[in-house]
Amino acid sequence: MPDQHPTDLARRWEPVVPFDRSFDASYGLELLEHDAEAGELRGRVAVRRDLLTEHGLLHGGVFASAAEAIASTGTALAVMDGGNAAMGLSNDTTVMAHVSEGTIHARARVVSRGEDAWVWTVDARDDDDRPLAHSRVTVAVRPLRRRPA
Repeated sequence: MPDQHPTDLARRWEPVVPFDRSFDASYGLELLEHDAEAGELRGRVAVRRDLLTEHGLLHGGVFASAAEAIASTGTALAVMDGGNAAMGLSNDTTVMAHVSEGTIHARARVVSRGEDAWVWTVDARDDDDRPLAHSRVTVAVRPLRRRPA
């Protein structure tokens, strides 16, 4: 993966931590399609052995982490030009089915675009389009504090 964020965010913002060294890169998040007008962002995570629990199932934290990252990125893409930052505020993830192989496909849809917070729903499905997890993520919108040069 390149040393940048895999969306158009990379063209508009210099990260403190390069994407390839970030937490999201460590579990394999790939951000894919972004439709700003529709308020949608898609991502995926390949299920790897090191992401499984001792019972051989994908750890539920992967669903929650991907949901928050996708929702935060979708918000950031919309608010950064206004001098704002986006950061996860709350995350309610329900795992409905488990997997131990394949790919998790996540689709985030914005529910509310508030001045101080955005609310998203994120649905994760497997390769057979079976529902795996549902998340409701609230992302805070705050003024971006720039680091001194």
